[in-house]
Amino acid sequence: MRVAVIGGTGFVGGYLVDALIEAEHKPSLLVRPGSETKVSRSDECRLITGSLSDQRSIKEALNECDAVIYNVGILRENPRQGTSFENAHYRGVVSVVDAAARAGVKRFILMSANGIHPPKTPYQATKCRAEAYVIQSDLAYTIFRPSVIFGDPRGKTEIATQLYRDMICAPIPAIGFHTGLKPSTGAIMMTPVYVKDVADAFVCSLDKSAAIRNEYSLGGPQKVSWTWMLESIAGAVGKKKIILPMPIVLMKVAATLLDWIPAFPATRDQLTMLATGNTATDGDLRSLINREPVPFAPETLAYLNR
Repeated sequence: MRVAVIGGTGFVGGYLVDALIEAEHKPSLLVRPGSETKVSRSDECRLITGSLSDQRSIKEALNECDAVIYNVGILRENPRQGTSFENAHYRGVVSVVDAAARAGVKRFILMSANGIHPPKTPYQATKCRAEAYVIQSDLAYTIFRPSVIFGDPRGKTEIATQLYRDMICAPIPAIGFHTGLKPSTGAIMMTPVYVKDVADAFVCSLDKSAAIRNEYSLGGPQKVSWTWMLESIAGAVGKKKIILPMPIVLMKVAATLLDWIPAFPATRDQLTMLATGNTATDGDLRSLINREPVPFAPETLAYLNR
């Protein structure tokens, strides 16, 4: 099966391409100019240089494809570089859905996100609108909503590496966020899901009729707190780290004043989403990949030692 991948050069995208090739599919990647070298197995892919604003390059990427995976997503807007949630999460989806319909590509898989309903931030709102557009189309769609994704970033950015760099390696205490006024209340909970498990779920769904016009939440096998994640990361690299409890509302005040600075670690909207938690069961994931999901543990975080 030839599968177009829109968003195949990032953290998850690289694993998607690997999983497709391992399943003997033929990836067709739309890549931005200058990003061709970010495709590690480019000799096994068809690369189309272009952008989501170029209908001709989208059409070429979808040419003779049996399915398309839309995996474009950003966590932070950068207006100076023309990066926005509206373009990446919604308008891009609209362009590719419409192009797929014109090209006769019926199978469409969308990377969405867990915890976006009901939307409280622009990030969540654009993800929700994209889902709605896909659902109202005539395509044989599948929508995936993973919890926070971890795994060897291979030169990209992912949650454990970012927390290791920003909190565990910093010469100051790490921040243990909680939503209540006391550390004993309002723990922020997540179900970290392994990146290869997510990629395999996408690829397995291509051959499952039950996945058509269906939506899946992908959680890992553990429901853990923010503080527990920090402790696990510190343990994986053999560090003892003081974790300072902090009501997330205090960080929101700082973000309101300073999140316009690119170096500030989180925006107010990101903190709003963090405060609501990000959990999902692992039932959908198990049913798709037919194996035990990988846990968030020191042995699976060994890549941090590199």
